[in-house]
Amino acid sequence: MQEWCIPPQQDAAFVAQMEQVLDEYQRPTDPRFPLVCMDESSKQLTADVRDPLPLQPGQVVRQDTTYERLGVGNLFIAFEPARGQRDVTVTSQRGKAEWAAYVKKIVDELYPQAEVITLVCDQLNTHALSSLYATFPAPEAHRLARKLCLVHTPKHGSWLNMAEIEFSALSRQCTDRRFDSREHLEREVAAWTHARNTAATTVHWRFTTDDARIKLASLYPTFGP
Repeated sequence: MQEWCIPPQQDAAFVAQMEQVLDEYQRPTDPRFPLVCMDESSKQLTADVRDPLPLQPGQVVRQDTTYERLGVGNLFIAFEPARGQRDVTVTSQRGKAEWAAYVKKIVDELYPQAEVITLVCDQLNTHALSSLYATFPAPEAHRLARKLCLVHTPKHGSWLNMAEIEFSALSRQCTDRRFDSREHLEREVAAWTHARNTAATTVHWRFTTDDARIKLASLYPTFGP
């Protein structure tokens, strides 16, 4: 994290939101109130215009640098570090309606027994309760909103969202190659998700509020003697 990228006038807002996220990461685990880190990303869909060269022992795949663009697949991820479980859903578009639909999936399908879900997400303008009301009738939007506690990472602080670590692993282990259709991307992502969930692979977060006050001391407002 580069301290210089945070405008000085935003220091107090930054540390307030950062400490809120870090407090959530340190609270005891309770299945009634799961902590879920949510994020979204995109993957360019491409197809080879020439067939790759046949594989040979000791050689990596050799593909022509020229490819055909076939649109973009959007990926939503919901990651629960306490259980080492995640869901990755591929959509054709990204916007308020898609985010709201994914939140509904989190509430109704992934955590139907939860009383309140703490959802850590970044400050993308679609990541707001207003997206629910823009997508669903008011009674349904209200029902979903009552099951959520949104905790936003600060601007320039999306690294605080553990979902970004999961997306990094997904990119290294699965999506760092060409996919010629949304269906192809969905199959491979589903296989990656299943394997990682079966192993209950999680993130061992070690950065605490006390650490922040030492390592990021320059971001905290100072007061007179």
